Amino acid sequence: MSDFTLFREKMEQANVCEAAIKSFERNYQALVNEDTGMIPEESISPVRELPTLDSISADFTAFDPGLLAQTVVIKLNGGLGTSMGLQKAKSLLPVKGDLTFLDVIVNQISYLREHTGAEVKCLLMNSFSTSQGTLEHMEQYEDLNLAAAEDVEMMQNQVPKIDANTLAPAEHPDNPSLEWCPPGHGDLYAAIEGSGWLDKLLSQGIKYAFVSNADNLGAILEPNILSHFAKSDNPFLMEVTHRTEADKKGGHLAVRNADSQLLLREVAQCPEDDLKHFQNIGIHQFFNTNSLWIRLDSLKEALEQHDGLIPLPMITSSKTVDPRDKKSAAVYQLEVAMGAAIECFPEASAICVPRSRFAPVKTTSDLFALRTDAYETKSDGRIALIRARDSKPPIVSLSDEYKLVDSLEGLGTPSLKDAVSISINGPVRFAENVKIKGDVSFINEEKSTKWIASGTYEDETITL
Repeated sequence: MSDFTLFREKMEQANVCEAAIKSFERNYQALVNEDTGMIPEESISPVRELPTLDSISADFTAFDPGLLAQTVVIKLNGGLGTSMGLQKAKSLLPVKGDLTFLDVIVNQISYLREHTGAEVKCLLMNSFSTSQGTLEHMEQYEDLNLAAAEDVEMMQNQVPKIDANTLAPAEHPDNPSLEWCPPGHGDLYAAIEGSGWLDKLLSQGIKYAFVSNADNLGAILEPNILSHFAKSDNPFLMEVTHRTEADKKGGHLAVRNADSQLLLREVAQCPEDDLKHFQNIGIHQFFNTNSLWIRLDSLKEALEQHDGLIPLPMITSSKTVDPRDKKSAAVYQLEVAMGAAIECFPEASAICVPRSRFAPVKTTSDLFALRTDAYETKSDGRIALIRARDSKPPIVSLSDEYKLVDSLEGLGTPSLKDAVSISINGPVRFAENVKIKGDVSFINEEKSTKWIASGTYEDETITL
């Protein structure tokens, strides 16, 4: 089975936009043709040098209201945070006091508007799972024109799962919603085109888009990068940062030898024999932070050039149609990554930014740290490390008892402003006024919860 007709009919019946249908059809044909999309080491060269944020900061030091008025901030807000036990939009999770990710984003936009006079535009790319909860939360920002769907929402598309045996649309009559899956954040391009937002933004004089994940609190609109991007006249700019050993399995930036084009190589695109090179952070030094700057007029031209889609490399995931039932039918899910578009723009560029601009909240350990006094809320709406930490976050290690968000409730919040690391193993609760200095570990090998008394703990291991 390799006829796309059934998929088109299914997607049209679900009112999926034509741009998304064309993109999915391209990926489906790649699956049928067994196009692996592999990028051998011999076909690429490492990226050796890039401009850095520090190197451009001497030229641009303040926001240009004229540029801000031509800029839209797009936050990817389609995730549910299921890995942390959430069944709602991850961005609705409180990260600092009562402030949610969404509140932090709004505060940043509000600050820019108030201090520059520019009506900075903000869009949330929601999914079918996050739309309702997000819009309900945003109702409180009606006075900022950030409440109504027509002002703030761009919907992510959905695509059919593919039966792994027949390559036909997967079926699950008991719960038809399980027949669909998100297409990855690479759907940004189909979503902005198919929703009409691209033409609407261009008609409003919006020329630049800054795109980042809603859960990356380090990804704020930076005046130096915006000015640098506008002055460069490049169509596409990717923020990258230096890879560490913790990042060696993640994708990296490279240069294609055939045409000197920048590209991203993910581990799924690396032949097994080349994995040692892929994971060598001394060779391939930079990884994508998923913060992108895009010239919207250039995006429009690229879409027209490629018949309404951006030809992104396809990523195949093998799943079951019901992810909670491993005995249900095997399916393929096809995804695309938005950063891969760097190879679709001949004049695309990249900039190396400090690690502080890549601060995603992926685990309860990340969240636990953010809620402590090692971080503070800045006047411009950012949540950032306090100055005394010198850009070095505390290292937090939590045992499996704390994998889900609910487990943090009642745990308590020790002071980590002077901590190098904190490790918690087993069920514990912090009393008030617990201060951590240096490297401290708490171990409770029993099932009953133990209290950690008030006081200062410094460079020690405490067995409770």
